[in-house]
Amino acid sequence: MSLRRNAPRSIGLYGAGMISGAHAAAATLLGMPIVGVASRSTDRAAEQAAQLRTVALTYGDLPAGADIVVVSTPPQCHAADALAMLATGAAVVLEKPLCTTLDDADALVEAAADGRLLYAENLAYAPMVMRLLSMVPALGDVDHLEVRTIQSLPTWGQFTSDEWGGGALFDLGVHPLAIALLVGAAAGAGAVESVRCTLRGGEGHNSDEHAELTLRFGAGLEAMVVSSWQASTVLGADGQIWDVQVSSPTGVLRGDFWPRPSLEHNGVPVALPTSAAALPSIEDLGYAGQLDAFEDDLDGASTPFMSAAFGRTVLDIVCAAYRSAGCDGEAEAVPFTGDRSKTPLQLWHG
Repeated sequence: MSLRRNAPRSIGLYGAGMISGAHAAAATLLGMPIVGVASRSTDRAAEQAAQLRTVALTYGDLPAGADIVVVSTPPQCHAADALAMLATGAAVVLEKPLCTTLDDADALVEAAADGRLLYAENLAYAPMVMRLLSMVPALGDVDHLEVRTIQSLPTWGQFTSDEWGGGALFDLGVHPLAIALLVGAAAGAGAVESVRCTLRGGEGHNSDEHAELTLRFGAGLEAMVVSSWQASTVLGADGQIWDVQVSSPTGVLRGDFWPRPSLEHNGVPVALPTSAAALPSIEDLGYAGQLDAFEDDLDGASTPFMSAAFGRTVLDIVCAAYRSAGCDGEAEAVPFTGDRSKTPLQLWHG
């Protein structure tokens, strides 16, 4: 972690759910004071504030003097909440997915042109992912890339509601998509030019619970991305797989995120940093790294590695994928050229 001359920046929490707690743990690990917690639920704000030994606030109170506001509200609220905080002069960590429409993504990119918004793709800062990316160029001509996130449907949140904007691909799938983009860049594969996608829904809602995508990069590499909340169907039992595999004629890199991150090169384990934190996942999954890096970005007036523009690129692919699924898996161009005012779910159902 970085050593800087300035005092640690203070944090305000805009949302008090599980992911807000992960960001709070990262801030605590880095010695960044938390000025307060706001939530739609006054009880939830009070509960998390008590746990963090800070104060409960309303959304209208923020930024309440905080240098950085972590926005972790439902996706349909992301754009308005982040724009409101940027307008106050605060920097913003905005949880994934970036927002629900490409129109809103455009507004966020414009408002964050000065680099004050970090798109919270925490896995981009995970030590395993960073080590894997550093090793990809030595593989030579990458001819296989697959990234999977397979688990059960979360029991909290309204992930399958129409208001959320999309299901397994929109919410969970942005993680493997980001890793695929980063590996493609490290391999010199160029930008994603098209996507083909099939989606499978679930019972009692209009959303998707299983997604399979093929991304075609400009240099010809085709990558497979699988994102699913149907672990029992896909795996034959309840469980969880989050992994990435990259190969060329001369070598194979394989990374796993669960139960602890691990990396192999041609079957040989690669040494990774060992976290001494009380909650190792806060470092292992990149939460501490991304917040630490954002402080460096703000110190240097630099655009974050995970910028609003990167989040928009991911959403471009997501929107194209949902449209592809609505057209029987036909290839859809990236960047997406369709209706930028529609949510991914609306693009799927037409």
